[in-house]
Amino acid sequence: MSTHFCGSDPVRFVEVLTVCAPTSCASSTKGKHMRQLIILGIVGLVAQLIDGSLGMAYGVTSTTLLLAAGTAPAAASAAVHFSELGTTLVSGISHHKFGNVDWRTVAILAGPGFVGAIAGSTLLANLDGEAATPWISGILLALGVYVIWRFLALGGARPTFKSRPSAKMLVPIGLVGGTLDAVGGGGWGPVGTTTLLSSGRLEPRKVVGSIDTSEFVVAVGGSLGFLIALGSQGIEWQIVAALLVGGVIAAPFAAWLVKLLPAKVLAVAAGGIIILTNVRTILLAFGLDASTVWLTLGGLALVWFALLAHVVRVERAAAKARKSEEAGVEVPVGG
Repeated sequence: MSTHFCGSDPVRFVEVLTVCAPTSCASSTKGKHMRQLIILGIVGLVAQLIDGSLGMAYGVTSTTLLLAAGTAPAAASAAVHFSELGTTLVSGISHHKFGNVDWRTVAILAGPGFVGAIAGSTLLANLDGEAATPWISGILLALGVYVIWRFLALGGARPTFKSRPSAKMLVPIGLVGGTLDAVGGGGWGPVGTTTLLSSGRLEPRKVVGSIDTSEFVVAVGGSLGFLIALGSQGIEWQIVAALLVGGVIAAPFAAWLVKLLPAKVLAVAAGGIIILTNVRTILLAFGLDASTVWLTLGGLALVWFALLAHVVRVERAAAKARKSEEAGVEVPVGG
């Protein structure tokens, strides 16, 4: 009696080699495949909720999880960019309806972002996947740290709005952000949103809305670059579809979510996941033993939980102070 081995699933979110009878293998693989697609859809939904609220982290979050699942860097970034064709379009329309878009900023950012995305996707597609993974994880790790730092160090400051951002400022942001977005699978938001917020030239809601809206053009550029470099057979269309469905569902609710959850809490939560996942990928790539990897991740997780708890306490205290001020109650300093 022969034994039949089920092949690995193209989605590769859970890589388990299953031994089963020929008659039951197809149904078993189909069920596992459906569960993987549902998980990817949830990933897309959560990532878009974060991105639509912060103006960043959809690509970084999605690509990080796909790399951790064993997807090649070029295939992961390509899938994320194709899914963003839908998510950024819906997100841009939603932000426009809320009056969150500065169209002059979008017009100047979009062109350089498109060029940068094509260049970045071409570069990534020509890199060896196994060799590129730790380097791409390094980029994502840096972006995760930057997301946390940005919202902890600068998130509480209220910007003083000056003149609108100039073309000299926006063009380099577009080129660098578009290139990094394609190479790392995310970067348009961390580069664009953080730079514009720190410049104080646009109010925060218009920064987030303008970056999200212009990202549609960046997604078009990245998708074209990957399609030319990899061909249609090199694109994981099932991953694209799962991420797209989850992201499109979440996009209209992101503006509503930001009213409920403070940006700092979302940033620290998303940044922590990005850091832990990419540290794991890098440590494994360097051949460290499992005990060292888990001890390192455990230590980082403790720091992350403590930081998240601190941010939640600070935000609750700030919310209580705001309510007291609105009620006309004077809050004593230090009390």
